[in-house]
Order: sequence, then structure tokens, then C-alpha cells
Amino acid sequence: MTREELISRVKETSYLEGDFTLRSGKKSKYYMDKYLFETCPDVLKALGEEFAKHITDDVTLIAGAELGGVALAASTSMVSGINWLIVRNSKKGYGTGKMVEGVLKEGDVVLLVEDIATTGGQVIEAAKIINDAGASVKEIVCVIDRKQGARENITEAGFAFDSIMTKEDLGIVD
Repeated sequence: MTREELISRVKETSYLEGDFTLRSGKKSKYYMDKYLFETCPDVLKALGEEFAKHITDDVTLIAGAELGGVALAASTSMVSGINWLIVRNSKKGYGTGKMVEGVLKEGDVVLLVEDIATTGGQVIEAAKIINDAGASVKEIVCVIDRKQGARENITEAGFAFDSIMTKEDLGIVD
């Protein structure tokens, strides 16, 4: 799938108009329902291929924050052959009680994939969990940058950032 076809598929499968409150608390007249594009196999495969382009020779792991980043990390792993892990939003009160599911070792270099970045708050927290475990986040890459401060906040927090597409690529103006 070409980049233009991917952008078109993401928009046609997930773009909604109305009155929405985003995770950041911001109000929006549009919403990109990530689960609608992440549950389409053709889109998920193409996103995995796009994320894999960000893998450099030193990357040892791919990570995705629950819940939206999980399918994206798995898809990228299948394309690249590199192991992946899940970063939890909160510690579960049963079982192992871990914040990271999968094998994360000190010294690992991680590509952290994200679905939609508005302010970047959730993915910054996931990146800090990875760093606190003794690994390092090489880059944070999201599917869609809503252009509402994520790039600035993520880079200010000390992480490299990129996106596969922006709201402008999707033809969205607000």
C-alpha cells in the first residue's frame, strides 16, 4: 500500500465528526477512532511496515503502550522480526504486577510506537517507564500527529519524535 493509499484508508475507516473530548481533556470537532483503523488488517499491516522504516541497527525492541499501541507494536514486530513488549498504563493488582509485559533488559534500545498523539502525555509516561527500567527509547513514532503540542512536549521531555501522518495529511483543518 502506498503512503497516499494508507492515509486515505486511515481517514475513510476512522474519521468521525461531532463534539468530542480527547484523552488530554481538549475538545474537538473531529475524532480519529484508532480502533477502527487498527482493526483493519490491511491498514494494520501497512502501519507496521511504516513503523519498521524507523528501525535502526541498534534497535533491540519495539514497544507499544496499552491499549492502542499494542496492535501497532505487534504488527511492527511481525514485519521486522524484532521482539516487542507492552507498557501498561497502570500496575495490575494480580499476577506478576508488572508495568512492562515482555522481556525488557537493561541496555535495550526501544522504538516506541503510538497511535494518535495530541499532547503526548501517555506516550511520554510509557517512555519514562522504559527508561526507568534501564533501557532507552530511541524514538517515539505515532500514526497521527494531531499537531496540538505532542511534538513539542515529547522533544522537551528528551525524546526523538516522528509521525507517519499529520492531521494536515488527512485533510483535516480545525
